[in-house]
Amino acid sequence: MAELKLEIITPEKVAYSDTVQSVVLPGTEGEMGALANHVPMVTMLSPGDLQVSKDGKIVDLAVGEGFVEVTAHHVTVLTDMALEASEIDEDQAQKAIERAQEALKNEPADSDEAKMLMATVQRSMAQLNVKKRWRK
Repeated sequence: MAELKLEIITPEKVAYSDTVQSVVLPGTEGEMGALANHVPMVTMLSPGDLQVSKDGKIVDLAVGEGFVEVTAHHVTVLTDMALEASEIDEDQAQKAIERAQEALKNEPADSDEAKMLMATVQRSMAQLNVKKRWRK
């Protein structure tokens, strides 16, 4: 099977760099997959579950907002967060959701602060979903 080079880069580190068979990404228009020889494109990344297929195994990462560039043999993800299940603290993620939801009660829905709080909820939910899937 043809392979892709996948690089996931955050401001702090290169979170993932390896050759893989496929990648499923949470895009702003829904999930999208990338295989070798994919048509080149650039798109926005939404907070969610990014799935990597390598050697018959699936690795899930919780990712935040960002951008994705796909070429025929390379996928580059630039994101504000990328965590494997083993790096996720469930209690911390749950508390972040609760704090953000509480703060949202006092914010107008269209404010910049409300948008930032919703992004926190989405990133934290992505972490919880990846952690739950990893435990199964």
